[in-house]
Amino acid sequence: MEEKPVILLGAGGHAKVLLDILLEQNVEILGIAEKEGADCSSDLYGVPVIGNDSDVLGYSPDAIALVNGIGSIASTALRQRIYEKFKRQGYHFRQVIHPRAIVSRRAEFCEGVQVMAGAVVNVGTHVGENSIVNTNASIDHDCIISAHVHIAPGVTLSGGVTVGVGSHIGTGATIVQNVYIGKEVVVGAGAVVLKDIGAKEMVFGVPAKGRNRCN
Repeated sequence: MEEKPVILLGAGGHAKVLLDILLEQNVEILGIAEKEGADCSSDLYGVPVIGNDSDVLGYSPDAIALVNGIGSIASTALRQRIYEKFKRQGYHFRQVIHPRAIVSRRAEFCEGVQVMAGAVVNVGTHVGENSIVNTNASIDHDCIISAHVHIAPGVTLSGGVTVGVGSHIGTGATIVQNVYIGKEVVVGAGAVVLKDIGAKEMVFGVPAKGRNRCN
């Protein structure tokens, strides 16, 4: 377990969930950094808002760890940009894993991974940096979740699924075994994916069908 005190980036809904986990685990939290231009005079659950992203740079990268509180609804791009911005400055991101998530000791989690309550991550699965496995999501054996991915609440991934960098798998979606999903894909809520999906596609429905995303 990383012992450095943390700063939470963001104060929206996803950040609240992370803050709740950190407080329950008695992690030392120095404060919350809000987006540029936001009101920085308040607190959240007794944790002070210490400023915005630029104020974080006043802390040595060796003295703190960061937690990425930026969520995503369809695109993970903002979350990725924030992560990469601070990585370039030498900062590191703490993993946050809810104590009531079920995770195999033979699964691999990279820097900054977040696993929420009720999630299941089975043996042989790799979860890439800065990715979210959200509430009650189920990831079966030998899946590859790339960096900056959001597996939304209630998603089911069968064994051997690959999800490309920056993809968003919407709430309640189901992906059958051995399917490959390319980078920056959006899978709509409740979709059932039965075949491979190319990069930058949006798919919806049962079975899932879609179109190329606009860049």
